[in-house]
Amino acid sequence: MSQTITIDPVTRIEGHSKVTIQLDDRGEVVDAHFHVTQFRGFERITQGRPVHEMPALMARICGICPVSHLIASSKAVDDIMAVEPTPTGADLRRIINLGQIVQSNALSFFHLSSPDLLFGFDADPAIRNIVGVAQRHPELARDGIGLRKWGQQIIEWLGGKRIHPTGIVPGGVAFQLTAEVRDRILAGVPEAIAATERAIAWYKHDMLRWEEEAASLGNFRSAFMGLVDREGNVDHYGGWIRMVDADGHYLADKLDPKTFNDYIGEAVEPWSYLKTTYWKPMGYPDGMYRVGPLARLNVAEKTGTPRADEELEKFRWRVGRVAGSSFHYHYARLIDTLHAIEKIEQLLRGPDILDKHTLATAGINRNEGIGVSEAPRGTLMHHYRVDDNGLVEWANLVIATGHNNAAMNRAVLQVARKYVKADRLEESMLNRVEAVIRCYDPCLSCSTHALGQMALDVQLLAPGGVLLAQIRR
Repeated sequence: MSQTITIDPVTRIEGHSKVTIQLDDRGEVVDAHFHVTQFRGFERITQGRPVHEMPALMARICGICPVSHLIASSKAVDDIMAVEPTPTGADLRRIINLGQIVQSNALSFFHLSSPDLLFGFDADPAIRNIVGVAQRHPELARDGIGLRKWGQQIIEWLGGKRIHPTGIVPGGVAFQLTAEVRDRILAGVPEAIAATERAIAWYKHDMLRWEEEAASLGNFRSAFMGLVDREGNVDHYGGWIRMVDADGHYLADKLDPKTFNDYIGEAVEPWSYLKTTYWKPMGYPDGMYRVGPLARLNVAEKTGTPRADEELEKFRWRVGRVAGSSFHYHYARLIDTLHAIEKIEQLLRGPDILDKHTLATAGINRNEGIGVSEAPRGTLMHHYRVDDNGLVEWANLVIATGHNNAAMNRAVLQVARKYVKADRLEESMLNRVEAVIRCYDPCLSCSTHALGQMALDVQLLAPGGVLLAQIRR
């Protein structure tokens, strides 16, 4: 008989989800799905609100990456107001965003993924956790905590609060940077770099242990998308969208992010509240692509900072010019972190970073606006329409995790077919299925939105559990 294996919940990720694995009558995996089971609906909640409130509201979407939504939302409102932030205001936005990259990447690598990497995917779950990491490798645990703390302090000092900050506003930022805060952040740079480089050295030393996983965990051909600057280097804040195929050939380059609707489509499936994006020229589902730290390295010429570029050369020597395995998100995430730290230092040492002119002002000059930036998990898009009074009529959020949805489902199926055996089902098999999802570091609170009519299943049960009535949509 055919049967279904359910992993519920998927652990060590942000948000609520499950995985179902379908087996045929021979016990072989025939299909698998990653189900996002929570729904937020922020697009609907914001309708009727004044558009200048959108950044602060969008920061409430997630406590892990609120700055990412602040940045994209503020840029969308900038577009509606037809205003450009001052150079200093834009640089301060960049610094806060990079602080977000550091703390979120540290959470993913050190807290959520390092237990598998340190103890092995077959280890006892009782020790395969962050407490076990702290006991076995205390320096690794301390480095992860220290990087998160430093990144969150940047957000607090520049944005007003560590969680849901309010300092990023339409037109720039609300606060002028002081010399004392600048120097306080700069004082943490050497240790942040050292901690990241220690993690990179540890990771590379043990890479051979994970050859089988690297060959199996989400290793397939796909396109990759990310933002690049004028030189083609990584850009977390602005620039142009570049899309490359699995061999590194350009599918598109220097695309204006404000025109993303021309080439990015969205689809929904009845088994998830997570939208699936696709590259329109290739259609759905063939237009699958990936975003995030791995994609940023795959699409860019370089990162643009010296230490990260040196490590990027070693990364490409080890895994190729375009890394196809999702397992390499871990390595890419550390390089992404190193680049973010270096870039923060560069920006803080800029001659005008203490300038008092951090905010440009204007009114409603357009009825539509789009803001795009790089979040820790990949390219983030906010699209708003407002009436002439600036009240939100419609909003659409295209989230990094949604960009990766098709790839995550492909990866879950690949890993399940490789490891799941019905005749000897073991916890370590299912952990590998979860582990491939952790490679992408999905943020489900951010990404749970549906297009059109939501799937619905309402059941009326008697006290004894007997099904009395059921309505499905």
